[in-house]
Amino acid sequence: MATITSVPCAVGSAIHLNSRNLRNPPCLSSNRSVVSFTKRGGSDCRNWRLVVRAGERNDERKKVGMSDAECEAAVVAGRVPESPPAPARPAAPAGTPVMSPLQINRRPRRNRKSPALRAAFQETNLSPANLVYPLFIHEGEEDTPIGAMPGCYRLGWRHGLVEEVAKARDVGVNSIVLFPKVPDALKTSTGDEAYNENGLVPRTIRLLKDKYPDLIHILQMDTMVLSEKMARAGADVVSPSDMMDGRVGAIRSALDAEGFQHVSIMSYTAKYASAFYGPFREALDSNPRFGDKKTYQMNPANYREALLETAEDEAEGADILLVKPGLPYLDIVRLLRDNSSLPIAAYQVSGEYSMIKAGAVLKMIDEERVMMESLMCLRRAGADIILTYFALQAGRCLAGEKR
Repeated sequence: MATITSVPCAVGSAIHLNSRNLRNPPCLSSNRSVVSFTKRGGSDCRNWRLVVRAGERNDERKKVGMSDAECEAAVVAGRVPESPPAPARPAAPAGTPVMSPLQINRRPRRNRKSPALRAAFQETNLSPANLVYPLFIHEGEEDTPIGAMPGCYRLGWRHGLVEEVAKARDVGVNSIVLFPKVPDALKTSTGDEAYNENGLVPRTIRLLKDKYPDLIHILQMDTMVLSEKMARAGADVVSPSDMMDGRVGAIRSALDAEGFQHVSIMSYTAKYASAFYGPFREALDSNPRFGDKKTYQMNPANYREALLETAEDEAEGADILLVKPGLPYLDIVRLLRDNSSLPIAAYQVSGEYSMIKAGAVLKMIDEERVMMESLMCLRRAGADIILTYFALQAGRCLAGEKR
């Protein structure tokens, strides 16, 4: 790693690098800390990294060449070196009434009075490693925008998908879940396409595993046959989403029998029959042709029932327990967290994503702040990982990038 250049810059600042500002690195502030641009290999701008070192300031105080003993003797003799004065206490605005301080022993605000203290006592943290990126794929070469989910696309599996995964990995998001749009002509009442080892999803997994061996693939599926096919293609985690009784145990047995003991199961433990899934239906053109799913998805009014589902999935061999939707069901996330030692996942579903996007378009909310707050709330409730369509956008925020 070779340092290319160093310039004065503000501590904690972030610069988005491109071919122009790599030639002339910008200074963000007169605060004289050292910023270094380092190259990790390759010609792509994504291979450049910005490092700000607070400790490498230019300091006007010079050493005088005295030994420790001489310094101590000078202090004992009363020749104390000068130091800056104590910070001035902020004055009240003119006209503020003079009041006697309230006799309060406990003042929680004392631990919130500065950014440094707030960061030191922050109880919950969010990092790109906590995020899982759901991605839609199709057989085409072009990326097709999804109207109900601004910023989301059906990605071409050979081109757009690979590029999107590369962007996510650049900001530390290294887990994905794939949702395929299967051609209508291949949909049958017996699900024959699930047996196709050269279907869209197995092909895509093999492509990504070849390019990014350490990428974590989570595959949603609803049959034992499909779980085995996905494991054979290279899936790290299979995720039965149908909540059918006994499904987790049957899949665990099938995977183990075929030598896939290393493949994990993320169970949709508490998947509610929610109205928040609407935009997802457009993404995959997957609206139910008839009926509904209320006989196997949970009633939104139920709380204790989630404990029954948790106990069953744990007993059948689940490795991760998932709650879906996310933000409207924070109480369920906390319930599972308090009653299971397994990792807990939460799915911030399409309706949650699209509401934030719509509110931002109407200038009713600050999109970035609401996005990050909602993800932090899911972490605070007890989620270890969060499936979210904001994964790339949030990862960029956490990495200090601005768009």
